[in-house]
Amino acid sequence: MRRKIAFKPITLVLFLMTFLSYAKDTNQHGETKKDKKTEIKEYIQHHLQDSYDFSLTSYTKENGEHVYVGFPLPVILWDNGLKVFSSSKLHHGEDVAEVDGNFYKQHHSKLYKVDGPNGKIIEDEDGHATNAKPLDFSITKNVVVIFLVGVLMFFLFRGLAKSYARNGNIAKGAGRFFEPIVLYIRDDIAIPNIGEKKYKKYMPYLLTVFFFIWFINILGLTPLGVNVTNSISVTVALALITFILTNFTGTKDYWKHIFDPLGDSMPWIAKIPLYIILIPIEVLGIFIKPFSLLIRLYANIKAGHIVLMSLIGLMFLFKSWLGSPLSFGLAFAISLIELLVALLQAYIFTMLSALYFGFASETHDHAEEHEGEVQHL
Repeated sequence: MRRKIAFKPITLVLFLMTFLSYAKDTNQHGETKKDKKTEIKEYIQHHLQDSYDFSLTSYTKENGEHVYVGFPLPVILWDNGLKVFSSSKLHHGEDVAEVDGNFYKQHHSKLYKVDGPNGKIIEDEDGHATNAKPLDFSITKNVVVIFLVGVLMFFLFRGLAKSYARNGNIAKGAGRFFEPIVLYIRDDIAIPNIGEKKYKKYMPYLLTVFFFIWFINILGLTPLGVNVTNSISVTVALALITFILTNFTGTKDYWKHIFDPLGDSMPWIAKIPLYIILIPIEVLGIFIKPFSLLIRLYANIKAGHIVLMSLIGLMFLFKSWLGSPLSFGLAFAISLIELLVALLQAYIFTMLSALYFGFASETHDHAEEHEGEVQHL
């Protein structure tokens, strides 16, 4: 924990340097000078979006040339055939890319077709692009980070498993740090919510989703501009997996509770009026549970980034010996809280998923219950 807190001031300083370089570059490179509030707002919106390249920072030369530090990523489109090209053709969304006689331009982190090398994006009254949009399978910055975290988790826990095998179930190296977390997820999340008989088949997913969300959220606090879990598509995918596992592994008692929640407590004739209300509520609950998972993760992470960057942006607005240090102190405090939020959101997602799995795997041994009632009598 001390290492994380000690690393955070460096992270915040690097982020401030990136923010400052952007504010400076926008004034020098932009065709029309914008007020500082608009520049800060545009930077925050840009930071929250995915991109077709991996940019670490940028600066402007004396001759006005805008230089980006990073590397391009492959753009993969399906537009009457497969179109593959480097994102360097887009020049960070400033240029139009020509591929096999087709022209593509970036608009709000999405690619659209335009008429020619000087084609423009046509927007409707709500600001949405009306140009044709090809199917996009590009390897974006978020996709790269997902792959990297997946590879990191594979080698990390592969090493943990090998150390268990070599040292008589005793973890070595980095495994000593992660072993208590794995045991906590098993003993305090999986077993209490799912039960000792069925928790093992859900453990691989619970461990994977916990460490995936945690690692991704931690990377989101670095100056790399990584914001995977504030993308609604990513949180939808995670919640959809929980939804599928919950309902496809549900027992007959689980489904009976949904479509016959009152059981044998009263005759069917008396239950029909109640079921007109109860059954739709139970069915709706099947979809509300994963929806709450994805919205909670998405909203908390995105709100945290917006608040943190807004506080940093206030430093460029105040420009005073009192306001700027105050904004910096608040931003530093929020960044420390975000470390806790990164872990807390992973814990909540894993805990609720285990709770839903417990509901789905719940069984009632009616024979044993009947025998217990007879013995009691």
